Amino acid sequence: MPQAKLQPVIQINVIESQPEKQAEALSLMTERARFMSRQPGFISISLLRSLDGKRIINYVQWQDRELLQSAHRSPEFRKEWRHLDQLTHEIDPHLYEVAQVMDGAQRV
Repeated sequence: MPQAKLQPVIQINVIESQPEKQAEALSLMTERARFMSRQPGFISISLLRSLDGKRIINYVQWQDRELLQSAHRSPEFRKEWRHLDQLTHEIDPHLYEVAQVMDGAQRV
């Protein structure tokens, strides 16, 4: 019996910020993304900014939950946490798994 392919874990963070602080918050998140890209289990990180300047979305794909949590606990990752808190109102992270994927080649 073939072994089921393990799905990556996906973390989506919605970060609320004031428009005048979005660029600085995004810069700090980009620095953190570079660190995360070197950690075990990393697949990808996408950073999106809202056009109104009020939100940043951090879309992270990781091989598994334990490796992602380990990277988050790293002192190097957490060192600028207070600075990010000063630039943002709220950070709302949640873990997901892919339930369905559709692309332009799939026509109903």
